[in-house]
Amino acid sequence: MGKSSGTGSVRTETLFVKNMVCDRCIRTVTEGMERLGLDVRSIQLGEVVVSGTPPIDFPALRKTLESDGFELIDDKRVKLIEQIKTVIINAIHHSDPAKSRPGKFSTLIEKELGHDYHHLSTLFSSIESMTIEKYIILQRIERVKELLVYDELSLSEIAYRTGYSSVQHLSNQFKKTTGFTPSHFKRIKEAKRSPIDKVGMEGQPAERRKARIV
Repeated sequence: MGKSSGTGSVRTETLFVKNMVCDRCIRTVTEGMERLGLDVRSIQLGEVVVSGTPPIDFPALRKTLESDGFELIDDKRVKLIEQIKTVIINAIHHSDPAKSRPGKFSTLIEKELGHDYHHLSTLFSSIESMTIEKYIILQRIERVKELLVYDELSLSEIAYRTGYSSVQHLSNQFKKTTGFTPSHFKRIKEAKRSPIDKVGMEGQPAERRKARIV
């Protein structure tokens, strides 16, 4: 079910959890495990280390995780896929903005997982029905969306932080993935947060502005 290890008299179990993508996920998984009486020693995206005492009630743990949208992973291949995703998500969504932007992902993934990238890429495609490169693009676009909504950075700053070579490159990939330009996407999000008569369509009747937004 998990990976066991011991340091002196303390025995721990490492569990792998699918669908953890953010800090809120970490809190939710931690709370669920603690409700079951588990001693969570450390937790990060996709991986939880718990004390081996008391013994883990795996059926109850699975039920608790699944009720919150997570899944306990047994298959070694699937564990590896989740580890690949975690490396990508951390690099794109949780890296220090004061540091340099994401580098070459193939090198990063090889370094973090200790496996040949070609092998990992083939495995990822066979299980996820998409390439690692496609997954990276989807995560980058999600990060761009977040930064657009925050409205604190220029598009050129967003492009740099998310690893795009230029604003044009970002804009082309954003539209290809979402169907919108970054500026159009931002206007839509602003419209959803604002009263309908304050959306940037000044000079038009409220009914007409509403019709255009819909």
